[in-house]
Formats: sequence, structure tokens, C-alpha cells
Amino acid sequence: MPDPRVILENRQLGIFGKLLQDPNLWHLNRHSVSGAVAVGLFVMYLPPLGHLFMATGLAIVLRVNLPISVTLIWISNPITIPPMFYGAYALGCWMTDQPVVGFDMHFWIDWHNWLAVLAPLLLGSLVCATLCAVVGYLIIQMLWRWLLMREIQRRRERYRALSSTVTSTPSSSRQR
Repeated sequence: MPDPRVILENRQLGIFGKLLQDPNLWHLNRHSVSGAVAVGLFVMYLPPLGHLFMATGLAIVLRVNLPISVTLIWISNPITIPPMFYGAYALGCWMTDQPVVGFDMHFWIDWHNWLAVLAPLLLGSLVCATLCAVVGYLIIQMLWRWLLMREIQRRRERYRALSSTVTSTPSSSRQR
């Protein structure tokens, strides 16, 4: 986790001012982490315009872990964006019953074609963003619960082992 001071001193995030000083933005608990994963995965799938500001704003409003939500937006990077957004575009085309245009470089470079692509891309991006956010949230919730139950079971076993050694020691000394 980055040091909160580093994020607080970031010039780009200076517009959020004192809102970044909310201690809930830095806590690691089940709600904060799972919410941050949902925020990060949702913003990751939106068209890449101001991801940092959107993730920060949503983390502040929802009071979830800020560093996790901001870190997850970097899953969408110059290497992953083309397949992510082409998949979102194909999903949007399928949902709007439009034909999917393949990777024809001349089509994609000509900005006149972008208006025809924009509606299916935005629809597919919103659907993918929502699905990723919900699945990420649920996975973190289940994983956190599973780890908590495992820790409780370990504590019970340690307590049973400790109590059995404590109770067996005095009884053996009484028999002598």
C-alpha cells in the first residue's frame, strides 16, 4: 500500500483537498477492500478519460479504500485496452443487433467511423464494467469470509490444543 502522504501530496489529486483525509479511505477491512475492487474494476472498463479522477471520486463518495481502487484502474493499459474494448464493442454490437466490424486498420483509423462504433462500445463497456465490478466485489467478499473462517478454525484448534495440555498436566501431577 502506498503511503497516504504520497497520495495526499499528489498534484493531480489536489482538487480533492481535505476529502482525501477521511481515514476510511485508507482502512483495510472487508467492506472497504471489496468496494475498492468494485470501483477499480468498474472504472477500468470505462473509456480511458480521467480514470484516476473517476476512481478517486467514487472511492471518496463510497468511502472505500482509495489506493486499491486507484491501483486497479491500471489493469487497463496500452496492452490490455485493445482486446478489452474490442470485446466490449462486440458485446455492444450483439446487444444492439449490429454487425461487428473486424480489425480492419483503415476502418478503425478513420475517425468518421467512430460514431457508428461509439454506441455499441459504450453499451458494451458499461455492461462489462458492471459485471466486473459485481464479480470482483463478490469474490473479495467470499475470499475475505473464507480467510476469516479459516483463521477462526485455527484459533479454535490452538485453543483446544492449549486447553487439553493445560488440563492434562494437573491431572498427571495428582496421580503421583
